[in-house]
Amino acid sequence: MQPADEAAQPTVRALEVVGAFVSYYRPYRALLFFDLFCASVLALVDLAFPQILNFFTKEFFLEAPDTIVASLGLIAVLLAAMYAVRTACQYFITSWGHIMGARMEADMRRDLFEQYQRLSFSYYDRNNTGTMMSKLVTDLFDISELAHHGPENLFICILKIAGSFALLFLVNVPLTLIMLAATVVMAAYAFWRNYRKRTIFTENRKKMADINARLQDSLGGIRVVKSFGNERIEIGKFDESNHRFVDTKELSYRFMGSFHAVNSLFIGVLYTVTIVGGGYFVAQGALEVTDLAIYALYIGIFVSPVEQLINFTEQFQKGYAGFRRFMEVLRVRPDIEDASGARDLADLERELRCDTGGQVTGEIRYDDVRFSYDGDHEVLQGLDLHVPAGSTVALVGPSGGGKTTTCSLLPRFYDVSAGSVSIDGIDIREATVGSLRQAIGIVQQDVYLFDGTIRENIAYGKPEATDAEIEHAASLANIHEFICDLEDGYDTYVGERGARLSGGQKQRIAIARVFLKDPRILILDEATSALDNESERKVQQSLEDLSRGRTTLVIAHRLSTIRSADAIAVVEGGRVVEFGTHESLIGIDGTYARYYRMQFGS
Repeated sequence: MQPADEAAQPTVRALEVVGAFVSYYRPYRALLFFDLFCASVLALVDLAFPQILNFFTKEFFLEAPDTIVASLGLIAVLLAAMYAVRTACQYFITSWGHIMGARMEADMRRDLFEQYQRLSFSYYDRNNTGTMMSKLVTDLFDISELAHHGPENLFICILKIAGSFALLFLVNVPLTLIMLAATVVMAAYAFWRNYRKRTIFTENRKKMADINARLQDSLGGIRVVKSFGNERIEIGKFDESNHRFVDTKELSYRFMGSFHAVNSLFIGVLYTVTIVGGGYFVAQGALEVTDLAIYALYIGIFVSPVEQLINFTEQFQKGYAGFRRFMEVLRVRPDIEDASGARDLADLERELRCDTGGQVTGEIRYDDVRFSYDGDHEVLQGLDLHVPAGSTVALVGPSGGGKTTTCSLLPRFYDVSAGSVSIDGIDIREATVGSLRQAIGIVQQDVYLFDGTIRENIAYGKPEATDAEIEHAASLANIHEFICDLEDGYDTYVGERGARLSGGQKQRIAIARVFLKDPRILILDEATSALDNESERKVQQSLEDLSRGRTTLVIAHRLSTIRSADAIAVVEGGRVVEFGTHESLIGIDGTYARYYRMQFGS
């Protein structure tokens, strides 16, 4: 599936694409120069052989037999040395040239991955993960091949073609001019055809991205697929994407077939011109028969680079299409960035109130906040909310009322359209994003554990934590004893997305992760709604321990889990319509009281 905003990607001009591509050679200039030097040696050796053969047939082999035999050993050594140098150059070009391309690909992959890390939630809302992976892997392979073979092939081809024609002009000017005209027509046709093919390459990349997107979507939801027995449906969806990709490949290969057929015809024309034209000039006495043989050798030398040059245009179109898509992603500006002059939140705290010593106390205030995901429909419509430092405020209300959006604005996953969100009287946009998010811990309903060990997943809250700190955090989350009972303890692998653990166990590992981070502000987003009663009790106890002494925002549908909250805010229609304690809200007999009766009866 193509991202909805594909057409909205930043437009990148051709010169910008080329300039950006060339910049990736900068760290490998020495390697590139030596690669081109080896390519020059390779081309010169190939160009020299017909001249050496011409010297032997016209001069040296006409000497006395004894002189020829006496010199053969030296000739063999010189030729062996020449081709040994050529072999070494070929090895360097093939091995280190590819290594250079692989390193450039790694640099590009790093830049693209870093850009993915910088991009805001809104980008991920609009784009498919499989498509992004395609740009990270498939597109960059073609770019790597272009990075390695591009300069080298272009350099060798130009050198061989220019050298061949320069030497042939010394033999016979009219015949060489005829061959040059035929070669120019052949090259012009090749470039014109490959230029027309550029849209096919771009379409191929998009269809390959569709396959990756479909694959990621299906495999990521494999448990849902199997629970509904819908394997055949998923196979059908994949086949549809697969067939669309094959259609574009078939179009590409039909194009390629006609293209190479015409090129073969042109090569035949060159040989025909050589034989017919050469025969004519031999008959006129303007060309020797031995020189005609040299012509044939040089045709073999420059026809190969002409074919290579033609193939290079195809490789260039593939690499250019991939690199253009790569550049379009790099040009996307993240929606959430540090404002000019933004400072660390602790420094702002220290400046504002010396008595806290730069410690975030956690008072939260939403002031007339408005927000829209699409710029059209407002999810929040003038929301006001005050959460005193160290208190727990629960958000309840209908689905789509704005509870999750309210919490997502606090760590600046999105920015408000109007109004402001502040922590301890500081507008969160004045603080750096890193320091803001360091002060906030989040426990969600859908816990994400990385494919690694329990220790690594807990340490994600504080990568430099010691084993003792990790185990202490696990104890606070009431998961330490369970971990110790496992065969590998903290080194137990959790599997992809924590597949080897139960929902309650994953939740408590996520809680341990936040304990280790030790934030001043806590967001609990439906953290127990998907658990059974026994797991819920254990997790709820861990959450209460985690919330103690911290400013906490709780999103909950199970009202039994929030009765002890300091205050409850009912969010409906993008506003806080009721605010107070459980008892006071029951007393006013409004929306909260209605929800309470729905869950617990009168």
